[in-house]
Amino acid sequence: MSDESPGQKGKLKVFLGYAAGVGKTYQMLDECRRLQREGHDVVIGYFEPHGRQDTIAKTEGLEILTRRRVEYRGREFEEMDTPAILARQPKICAVDEFAHTNVPGSERTKRWEDVMVLLEAGIDVLTTMNIQHLESLHDQILEITGVQVRETIPDWVVKQADEVVLIDLPPQALLNRLQRGVIYGPDKAHQAMKGFFKEPTLAALREMALLQTAHEVDSRQVGPVALDRRSLHARSTDEQLTQPNDPHERILIHITESPATAALIRRGKRVADYLNADCFAVCVLRTASIADLPKATREALEQHLDFARKLHIEAIVLQGQDVASSLVDFARRNRVTQAFLAKPPKRSIPLLTKMHMVMKVVRLAKDMQVTLVADRRRAGNP
Repeated sequence: MSDESPGQKGKLKVFLGYAAGVGKTYQMLDECRRLQREGHDVVIGYFEPHGRQDTIAKTEGLEILTRRRVEYRGREFEEMDTPAILARQPKICAVDEFAHTNVPGSERTKRWEDVMVLLEAGIDVLTTMNIQHLESLHDQILEITGVQVRETIPDWVVKQADEVVLIDLPPQALLNRLQRGVIYGPDKAHQAMKGFFKEPTLAALREMALLQTAHEVDSRQVGPVALDRRSLHARSTDEQLTQPNDPHERILIHITESPATAALIRRGKRVADYLNADCFAVCVLRTASIADLPKATREALEQHLDFARKLHIEAIVLQGQDVASSLVDFARRNRVTQAFLAKPPKRSIPLLTKMHMVMKVVRLAKDMQVTLVADRRRAGNP
């Protein structure tokens, strides 16, 4: 890192793992010490030790900036002090827990947004995250673990990283560390073994991290990554794709008020990123404007369109009485090659109407691939 000219953006290096305790923070701090020995100006902007003595020892000799104290609902919290880092203007700053959500009332909602500010100021950033915090994998993580991950990072943010380093550890070794009390204390370790820390779950998360890192390598085509490519076995089922990096691929995601639309957006965006494709989120209204819709429908559509925009998807609202024809006409005008639509649930009251629309799209769009995505949300989860 740190070879840019004055005035340029800082560089981002992400240490990616698949679970707590694999060694992300340890490796990040090890990198800080190496860079400091080479004469670079390095500080720790935020560090979460979790009581791990070997990790704490790695901070010896490194400058740790004070945290900002924030009071919320009668309690005091500590957050990264972004203004203090900007005032200090180091060459390199280590920021733990990239996916962290800041305390309400903070200038920015997410820590990754603070990191973007540091990068814009020309500061190189080293940071850590786990694979389950990647937005496009939210639904797969829920399916594998049963855990609803609330803190996520948009894929485009990670895509901007100059380097992604996989911090890998076999699941058996990680479970051994957990049982020895290296990761958590006894009470929290027992709780963890009921959640993420089961060998089949860890193995699935590890494979996802391996595949994601391989994809990051492919998309960059350059850069050192700590990954043995021979260890990759197969693409995950949602990546049954052809011709990666085809510049002619264009993806359309159909936006409706259905709660399953968020999962549809993630799925379509993940495919678009894999193919390096343009991506459109398209909503078709039968009314003159979105303001004319019933409140619940309007709010749901606005929420989904905003979510698409946050993932850097171009959101488009069309008017038309025939939803299927409007979608296919737009797709043809914009040379769309793949369309993603929600598969209507079997118990849906307007099932016949929705199925008619979906089947009409399939019939009209013979020159493009149409993927119907079933709602796999668990009961009670949005």
